[in-house]
Amino acid sequence: MRKPVPPPSTIPSEAPAAQRTRVLRQFRVVFGAVRQHFHQIEKQAGVGGAMVAALGYIQGQPGMRVSELAQAMDVHQSTASNLIKQLVQRGLISSEKGEEDRRSVRLQVLPAGQAVLTKVSGPREGVLPRALGSLSDDALSHLEQGLEALLAQLPVDQETPAARTPLADL
Repeated sequence: MRKPVPPPSTIPSEAPAAQRTRVLRQFRVVFGAVRQHFHQIEKQAGVGGAMVAALGYIQGQPGMRVSELAQAMDVHQSTASNLIKQLVQRGLISSEKGEEDRRSVRLQVLPAGQAVLTKVSGPREGVLPRALGSLSDDALSHLEQGLEALLAQLPVDQETPAARTPLADL
């Protein structure tokens, strides 16, 4: 749930203009790196970055379920289902009903999907998740606190659908 923006009298003094400019530039560099990475992935693989990430997760855990893919990618289950539908239509994965539970679907990367993955250089899940994973616990905690403070100042709901949208699709 979005925190209300505090009244002007309780807002901390504004950061110096030079510091705000440096931070804004850092955000631009981060967004640019993410965009460039996914553009490169799509150019190499011929499919979007979210599909490549999904293929990578499925390859890493053959037989995974839709819910497991959604959890691994931190996306809504309907988003994962749509990705799966596209991957099946392109002949990159198979989607088979489970033997024990016919409602359960098991996913496998097909040879065409493997061929797509071999074309990809760089992290399949994206450069930002990879970079965040390389930060120390302390640095990640400070970053999270700073972003929470920033989000509290923006007119957005933190539960917006964009929060669970693959970075490649933003």
